[in-house]
Amino acid sequence: MKFLKFLLLFITIQVSAQQGGMWIPSLLEGMNETEMTNLGSKLTAKDIYDVNNSSLKDAIGHFNGGCTSEVISDKGLILTNHHCGFGQIQSHSSLENDYLKDGFWAMSLDEELPNEGLYIEFIVRIEDVTSQVLAGITDSMTEKEKQSLIDRNSNTYQKTVAKEAWQDTKVKSFYEGNQYFLFVTERFEDIRLVGAPPTSIGKFGSDTDNWVFPRHTGDFSMFRIYADANNRPAKYSKDNKPYKPKHFLPVSLDGVEEGDFTMVFGFPGTTSEYLPAVAIQHITEEFNPTNIAIREAALKVIDAKMKESDAVRIKYASKQARIANAWKKWIGENLGIKKSDAVAKRRAFEATFTKALKEKNLEDKYGNILPEFDNLYKDFGPINIKRRNFVEVFLVTNELMQMTFRAYQMEEAIKADPENFEKAKARLVGTLQGIHKNYDADVDKGVFNNVMPFYNKNVQTSIYDKTAFTNLDQALKLLEGNAKEVLKKLNKDVAYQYAKPMITEFYNTIDKAYQEKNQPITALQTKYMTALMEALPNARYFPDANSTLRVTYGQVRGYSPRDAVYYNPVSYLDGVVEKYVPGDYEFDVPEKLLELHKNKDYGQYADSNGKVPVCFLGTNHTTGGNSGSPAIDAYGNLVGLNFDRVWEGTMSDMNYDPEICRNIMVDLRYVLFIVDKYAGATHLIDEMKLVHPKKK
Repeated sequence: MKFLKFLLLFITIQVSAQQGGMWIPSLLEGMNETEMTNLGSKLTAKDIYDVNNSSLKDAIGHFNGGCTSEVISDKGLILTNHHCGFGQIQSHSSLENDYLKDGFWAMSLDEELPNEGLYIEFIVRIEDVTSQVLAGITDSMTEKEKQSLIDRNSNTYQKTVAKEAWQDTKVKSFYEGNQYFLFVTERFEDIRLVGAPPTSIGKFGSDTDNWVFPRHTGDFSMFRIYADANNRPAKYSKDNKPYKPKHFLPVSLDGVEEGDFTMVFGFPGTTSEYLPAVAIQHITEEFNPTNIAIREAALKVIDAKMKESDAVRIKYASKQARIANAWKKWIGENLGIKKSDAVAKRRAFEATFTKALKEKNLEDKYGNILPEFDNLYKDFGPINIKRRNFVEVFLVTNELMQMTFRAYQMEEAIKADPENFEKAKARLVGTLQGIHKNYDADVDKGVFNNVMPFYNKNVQTSIYDKTAFTNLDQALKLLEGNAKEVLKKLNKDVAYQYAKPMITEFYNTIDKAYQEKNQPITALQTKYMTALMEALPNARYFPDANSTLRVTYGQVRGYSPRDAVYYNPVSYLDGVVEKYVPGDYEFDVPEKLLELHKNKDYGQYADSNGKVPVCFLGTNHTTGGNSGSPAIDAYGNLVGLNFDRVWEGTMSDMNYDPEICRNIMVDLRYVLFIVDKYAGATHLIDEMKLVHPKKK
């Protein structure tokens, strides 16, 4: 295929050191390997990814499908972010054992806590299967026909793949459907909580510091993988043993300094680096602002209630963090796009693309793409906003509306096939139980009152006093009886009566129109990707993130967010004490940590300046999903734990700019300091392999 010919051309191009890009680890030989060396790396491509021998990729696990984790001992000890393990820490917390407030440390294997549903998945190998997946695809096919054949080809090929009985496969699309890779995976499901600092360390700075630098957050938690007697994946069992990994990461005690090579290895979620200017403009000027406003309205209520009550704080800690994270990220994304003049620069690039089409006589083939994008987004914009506003109100911020939405899905499943009744009912019961585990009707009522006006001016707060859904026992009584009886009771519930017309409109009109208008944009984006590579073959192209294993490399660097302001690349424990506000929700500091700082009781974890480093900046190109990813030094050792980006740099999902974009990492010496000196969990330190790579 033409695309593959272009890809081979790109791989042979040798260029000077570059920063930015999320690269497939099985394709690092050549250009990427040279770039990493130019940035200071001593690693070979095979050190990073090797099918036949132990390599770095064997230590990198996909944490519960949304974050990254890494193995840091030969006993399956796992490190990830505090915010990635937050749900598990919360699930074990109560007013009697407040692990969110006080932290948790298992002092033996017997004290480690199992977590139902939590998994960590490793990549065994990666294979290019483009020719197999695209076999039989022709330009004359409709997009629906193409996708149907792609799915059939993918499923058929996966049945022929050689793998062990306990392994699985998945095929993922790259370069907007121009290339496909197969991943053979191993999923471990007995994952136990080992340790977590209190939120006053793990979430220090909370919303105020989120997405900004300097950060002083010890955003880490520890888990352990357990396996069966054969060291293979297994469901939880008291007979399981700590997993013996193919590879684990040694931990460097030498830290980092400006200019040091860093590699972030993980599972970035989603990026859209090749959007046309019209799409970036729509997202930042129309789409983001409405959703920012909805989340801000919800957070006003949740934040106030959490400050008033410890019980509410425990219940809503994870939900608040989830809502606040994207809210602030979108604000920063808009700021970064404006600061970098991204829309104008993208239009300038499009002018270059248009000129190249003319020079290469490709106007007839691709000349319609950019004008067509303008037309499509003009039509798509309003429905895209309306659909996302519904999602924000009904599925993200308000739990009563979420319960009615899931009830509607149950009703539709039963109507489609009455034999679905028990399964559909069981799903709804599970949802209701999950929501009510951490539910407060008074909080939710306040959120409803604040967010519903953004979607529908008919705000009937009185439904909270009459609905069965705000009480779990009453909600479950709605589901007693046969299908006919359940649906009759359900449709008499006031909250369901209120929400049902909006949910019906969403499915019958809004979502249907969204799919119809989005499909041609998706198809055109695929064509645009092909056109870019044909018209501008010497440009740099890396595949957008799609939750698959990627390598991104750069260096430790400070940055200047605005005129006359410069941020040094490393923050220190001194800054934690400087920000300390006794009793404050975001900036309180544990007494023991203050004492350690006062006495300079730093053990072996201080920098050469005698201070304990907390966080540092790098030019690595990261996104959501990279949370918990290891920051690896030039020798393959663990030096940091990725957890955030600078505020203006969140635009890197659409427009990576090395001048502005920085990722933020916890320095591993701070992690070790907290585990050792603060928590006294020295047995965990003893498990690790601590090294001094700079003293060779």
